[in-house]
Amino acid sequence: MEIGKKLKSTRLQKGFTQEAVAEKIQVSRQTISNWENEKSYPDIVSVVNLSNLYEISLDELLKEDKRMLEHLEESTNMVKSNKRLVVAVIINIVLLLALVLLSSIVPNKVVFLVVVFVLAIISFSLLLYQIIKRL
Repeated sequence: MEIGKKLKSTRLQKGFTQEAVAEKIQVSRQTISNWENEKSYPDIVSVVNLSNLYEISLDELLKEDKRMLEHLEESTNMVKSNKRLVVAVIINIVLLLALVLLSSIVPNKVVFLVVVFVLAIISFSLLLYQIIKRL
């Protein structure tokens, strides 16, 4: 059974409303609804809080939901996140150095500088996205 269905059925068995659960684990009612409808997944702290509130083991709550386990692994794996960020920074530096070196060779520097500027904006935007996503 998927985590959303498990959360909803367990909540109903325990006689809780979405509002009551949201209040007890300090999230919004909409967040509970999104979890139950699998529009999003709870973070690891919320999963532990739900497990305690519903008085079921983490194993029972998470068992057989591979997508949820992948989500938890991805969201808690800082090493992967740090590697992606380092790779993005290195790519940005190498790209900018290559473009600066090429600018001395290219005859029409105005067009080239515009292209460099656009590529730099795209590159730094992707880097900023990775940094924000990590937070």
